[in-house]
Amino acid sequence: MGIRRRLAWCGAALAVALALAVVAGGRAVTPWPAMAELPQRLTDQEFWRLSHRLSEPGGTFHSENYISNESRYQTVIPELISRVAPGGLYVGVGPEQNFTYIAAIQARMAFIVDIRRGNLLEHLLYKALMERSADRADFLARLFSRPRPAGLSASSSAAELFAAYQAVPADLRMFRRTLADVMMGLTKEHGFALTREDVTNIETIFRVGFFSDGPDLMYRRTDGVNAGRRPTYAELMTIDDGSGRQKSYLAAEASFAFLKDLQRRNMVIPVVGDFGGPVALRGVGEFVRRAGATVNVFYLSNVETYLRRDGKWQTFCANVASMPLDESSTFIRSQSLGGMGGFVSSLGSMSADTRACRQ
Repeated sequence: MGIRRRLAWCGAALAVALALAVVAGGRAVTPWPAMAELPQRLTDQEFWRLSHRLSEPGGTFHSENYISNESRYQTVIPELISRVAPGGLYVGVGPEQNFTYIAAIQARMAFIVDIRRGNLLEHLLYKALMERSADRADFLARLFSRPRPAGLSASSSAAELFAAYQAVPADLRMFRRTLADVMMGLTKEHGFALTREDVTNIETIFRVGFFSDGPDLMYRRTDGVNAGRRPTYAELMTIDDGSGRQKSYLAAEASFAFLKDLQRRNMVIPVVGDFGGPVALRGVGEFVRRAGATVNVFYLSNVETYLRRDGKWQTFCANVASMPLDESSTFIRSQSLGGMGGFVSSLGSMSADTRACRQ
């Protein structure tokens, strides 16, 4: 290991070990110690401490969001990869759609910030499943608690993978074995300090979402407003980017392998945070600044709609403006088309869109 990489590793360890998310007046006042660059990996203790100290008190939303409902989320990927250099820092919200964007830009490190603690727990579930899976087919077997069908290989398309698993019934014994394996990995091997409620909620996410519905899992609201059909997990993984090319994180073995490696190095950090809150986004920005890096991509989904409704958009804008950005730093947004129209995705300049909020 070279001197530069050793400095990065030591700097990362010091940053995570000593950093405190102390906030006064909406501003982080205890900075992260400087690092030579973004770390190559985090220890289990660093990962957990960083997630914990960047997190804010959890909130609620009108859905559990086990899965995205944005059927056009891949259409921005061709332009995104032309704007953003690989190897940067990614920030996002929500569940699995982040994996597709992270793999597309080959992010070096990612923070997933969501107001729901359930989203953090779902990402820990994904982390454990990815770490334990040899390939995409093995991952889907674990995710949906279904025995792996014969004939699947590294060259199988996403459509072939999902067609095979839709033909196989879920196995309760496999679900129980996988759940036990996941919890052993998170609590014993990684040593994450999950509460009893966390453990119960991970089981609920795994059982109610992935075991019960399998590849047909769809987005559902918890307020009873569920008119209209949403895309299934299988559909979200097998749609294309508008040019006929599939770019989901399960479309190719290389994309899944890239994500699995990030997870094994503890480089996808889930955080409980309000975009209009005082700690999470400010803390991420300060971490990135102390590493001499920039935030390259921020996937917002349609959260800005709720921030404006709740009078928090200006605070969110100031939070983003405080981050280290450059001219290529890019927002990914989703906008509802209303009714049965679903969502359309678009890109925006983080620097230009928040320039008026800089302090």
